[in-house]
Amino acid sequence: MADEKLVKELEDVVIRFSGDSGDGMQLAGNIFSTVSAVLGNDISTFPDYPAEIRAPQGTISGVSGYQVHIGAHKVFTSGDKCHVLVAMNPAALKVNTKHLTPRSIIITDSDSFTKKDLEKALYTTDDAIKELGINNPKTKDFICAQLDINEPVLAGPRASMCEESLKDSGLDNKSLLRCKNMFALGLVCWLFNRPLEHAEHMLREKFAKKPEIAEANIKVLNDGYNYGHNTHASVPNTYRVEAHDHDQNLKGVYRDVSGNMATAYGLVAAAEKAGLQLYLGSYPITPATDILHELSKLKNLGVVTVQCEDEISGCCNAIGASFAGSLGVTSTSGPGLCLKSEAINLAVIAELPLVVVDVQRGGPSTGMPTKSEQTDLLQAVFGRNGESPLVVIAATSPTNCFDSAYMACKIALEHMTPVILLTDGYIANGSASWKIPSLADYPEIKPNYVTKDLLEKGWKPYFRNEETMVRYWAVPGTEGFMHRLGGLEKDYNTSVISTDSTNHQKMTVTRQEKINRIAASLPPLEVLGDKDDADLLIVGWGGTFGHLYDTMQQMRQNGKKVALAHFQYINPLPANTAEVLRRYKKIVVAEQNMGQFAGLLRMRIPGIELKQFNRVKGQPFNVLRLIEIFTKMMEE
Repeated sequence: MADEKLVKELEDVVIRFSGDSGDGMQLAGNIFSTVSAVLGNDISTFPDYPAEIRAPQGTISGVSGYQVHIGAHKVFTSGDKCHVLVAMNPAALKVNTKHLTPRSIIITDSDSFTKKDLEKALYTTDDAIKELGINNPKTKDFICAQLDINEPVLAGPRASMCEESLKDSGLDNKSLLRCKNMFALGLVCWLFNRPLEHAEHMLREKFAKKPEIAEANIKVLNDGYNYGHNTHASVPNTYRVEAHDHDQNLKGVYRDVSGNMATAYGLVAAAEKAGLQLYLGSYPITPATDILHELSKLKNLGVVTVQCEDEISGCCNAIGASFAGSLGVTSTSGPGLCLKSEAINLAVIAELPLVVVDVQRGGPSTGMPTKSEQTDLLQAVFGRNGESPLVVIAATSPTNCFDSAYMACKIALEHMTPVILLTDGYIANGSASWKIPSLADYPEIKPNYVTKDLLEKGWKPYFRNEETMVRYWAVPGTEGFMHRLGGLEKDYNTSVISTDSTNHQKMTVTRQEKINRIAASLPPLEVLGDKDDADLLIVGWGGTFGHLYDTMQQMRQNGKKVALAHFQYINPLPANTAEVLRRYKKIVVAEQNMGQFAGLLRMRIPGIELKQFNRVKGQPFNVLRLIEIFTKMMEE
């Protein structure tokens, strides 16, 4: 009996669910992470799936994965390696061998390891475990030290078990086999003492219109749990990851939130704070589409969403909404940002508020649409014709997407400028435990509206606040403020079309100065770790924060003097950036591109010396690899 077994306490564990795209691994992983979040664990997740809608079943190209890291305390990444791998077929096992620790547990569907399955996954023998070198007594690669489990493979969630479980359900064979992911989930829930009530509730919600499917999945879920409970699944212990953080500031209402979902909520919160209608003009593109999906559900909050015919239309729609007095937003990924560039330029010269959300993905061109990179940075800062300054912000985590989206809207509305918010596939699709905030705790948003006294001063469309250089926003229909805007250069004083060279120079400098002055209102750059005496300063930006922070902390635990400066505001940079960076003799800029931010820093801070760590693999950083590289840099 499971209750006779020793329940061992763990600080954290990483579990990876993997199988064919149709095996429901994303669903199983999402349910497990949500259940863990409900129990008070901190979580970080990483959905890793192919670009193909449905690759040939059983092939390597069709493997889909979902990795979840749960901890008793705060966790910052989805984990370098997995302690437990659920591999539903030989292809999933082969693809994910690289994600195993030397002592991981593997849970397989033994019915899926037939000769035909092995051939599809390009094995050359009939023994997948031996061929991959997993079950090697000489190296003890099959012992799980962290979990003290001495079995290399738990052949549990077999298709035949699902068929037996649901033989009286009336479902066809195809529907029966689709439930085997729940058998695997039930077994993992047993292994880590996760109650099934919340999982059952999620399944009933997901399949509310097909209750027979919901109940079939729930039965198989319980059978998987009971399989472990009654057979002990060849392991001497079960495990528990208890939540140990008791800080009063951490108490509140939490939910599991993805980066795209948090972005959507942040946009809504900003519109509510500003008293404006939120308008999203968008065209579906991986991995940004979920923002459109989430906002389309919120019509009851006055949100307007339009799925446009293309990327250009999506951006132009949002600009039109801004001109009309709404909060105009458009969402996209790298290829779509290219297409929107001309329209974004219109918002720059018209000086209208616009928020462009760019969820970065692997490129160039179509590239790797389901993988994550940081390769749109310079496109965001400079990727338009002419001198076209705007604001660029980068979210640092799934939960930070909310704050970043809110601040992007605040800056756009208060400074009458387009703002590009950069997230990436890793944090947009990944999720974390999020304490639902109070809107009262967020700063007010006060657009620079026209006032009646401006009419007495001879108001024109490009009249400005002399302190901020921000032009006044005249919403169409405001009495006495009829006007037109456009893409042609305007006279600084009269706001009429002008081709005068001296005027163009003045307007170009003015638009740039308006952006430069925003730096004074930004939070100062903060240094974490050994900020006063670090031998190495790690510099990063955007969605790599968790990996770089973990790297810093582990290096400090190893006796190294290390600090981290992580950037959320890219253009303009925080006002203290140069002063902070010049304090350190050795700086390494780590980013998932070939050195774009390092190049930008060199441009902005002449004479600064920077080392670089660059990876463009479509996958998150590996903390152990970062520690190795940065340690060598310190010792040079």
